[in-house]
Amino acid sequence: MNTLHSISPVDGRYRRHTEALAPYFSEFGLIHYRVRVEIEYFIALCEMPLEQLKDFNKSLYPAIRGVYENFSEADAEAIKEIEKTTNHDVKAVEYFIKEQFAKLGVLKQAEFVHFGLTSQDVNNTAIPLSLKEASENELFPMLDGILNQISALAEQWKDVAMLAKTHGQPASPTRLGKEMEVFVERIAAQLAQLKAVPFSAKFGGATGNFNAHHVAYPKHDWLAFGNGFVNEVLGLSRSQKTTQIEHYDNLAAFSDALKRINTILIDFSRDVWTYVMMEYFKQKIKEGEVGSSAMPHKVNPIDFENAEGNLGVANALLEHFSAKLPISRLQRDLTDSTVLRNLGVPIAHVAIAIKSLEKGIGKLNLNKAAIDRDLEENWAVVAEAIQTVLRREAYPKPYEALKALTRKNEKITEKSIKEFIETLDVSDKVKYELKAITPFNYTGI
Repeated sequence: MNTLHSISPVDGRYRRHTEALAPYFSEFGLIHYRVRVEIEYFIALCEMPLEQLKDFNKSLYPAIRGVYENFSEADAEAIKEIEKTTNHDVKAVEYFIKEQFAKLGVLKQAEFVHFGLTSQDVNNTAIPLSLKEASENELFPMLDGILNQISALAEQWKDVAMLAKTHGQPASPTRLGKEMEVFVERIAAQLAQLKAVPFSAKFGGATGNFNAHHVAYPKHDWLAFGNGFVNEVLGLSRSQKTTQIEHYDNLAAFSDALKRINTILIDFSRDVWTYVMMEYFKQKIKEGEVGSSAMPHKVNPIDFENAEGNLGVANALLEHFSAKLPISRLQRDLTDSTVLRNLGVPIAHVAIAIKSLEKGIGKLNLNKAAIDRDLEENWAVVAEAIQTVLRREAYPKPYEALKALTRKNEKITEKSIKEFIETLDVSDKVKYELKAITPFNYTGI
């Protein structure tokens, strides 16, 4: 499909940034993961073994796995064609696999495809498996990458003194590198929490009790089988007591953790945008780019604006996921199904945002002259330092003395600060100490 006809910009305008997510979250991806789960389940039954499968020819395993390992767009189309008749997407997958087994000469054991399962045993393993692999292969490396990029800025600018702004007003100076480290620490902490969330799966028959499995083979330990299949074969974490569907509590936790990271990146985007507005950063000019259709001089911080917008869209969806998915009427309703089909959308918006941030960061040029000018224009910020040293020296009412000097509508300069110091009834040693304090070196540790 021509991307010009896409309804969503995720698959249209920004397709180049999101294409790597398609194998995990597209309709093709979902079908592919369902086929994989069904086939690995059949092999697990053979390995158990069930009595009727104990003589199954294990040399056919590679060919059977080839059904999903070599899964093609034509295969997905064939399943969609079957679905036109079944009007059930998972049943269509079952019939497709049986057709493939027939081609491989597996006829006698074909009815053990989807044996004892409900569709949610397939969906609630296929979807968390796709999310797990998308996270490990795409999302986590993206987040690690932007974390490393901001960390590199912190190192690069660790010695750059900068006027801080609290409530938008001049405040005690800081260092630009340290301000970047604030975001590094925040992102790293939340990323660790995101990575720690288990990818939970439901696997236990129609209402979670292995009813069909147990009635057919009452002597088998189906709980142990389910745990082994989900935890070891698929690499997920099986929820033990379930209804027909997964609880989605851990998926809600995943959504909330990712949402917090996005919120921190929004905070970062807005801060950098503001620094650009303050001219602390200039942006590299790219030949041929236009900043405004009317104002030729404009070089806009569009990458940080784009990131902020996409992170906001992602968070709106993640908020819905965490609030909605853990709720289902009685043993289940179908509201989770259509919501889960959008699972890749917020992750796609995160991918778009991170690409924008990477691009925006790469265009930043430090404008130290503007940073230094702001420091030079705000000598009043050393008042905190002076009154604190005076407190140490037991000087009477030092805060009030500095307040009288600084809280008036006239400019505080280096000259006026030093003249004030000369009027203080302290030793020459203390005066020397106070005069050495400047907006450029009063930056703490």
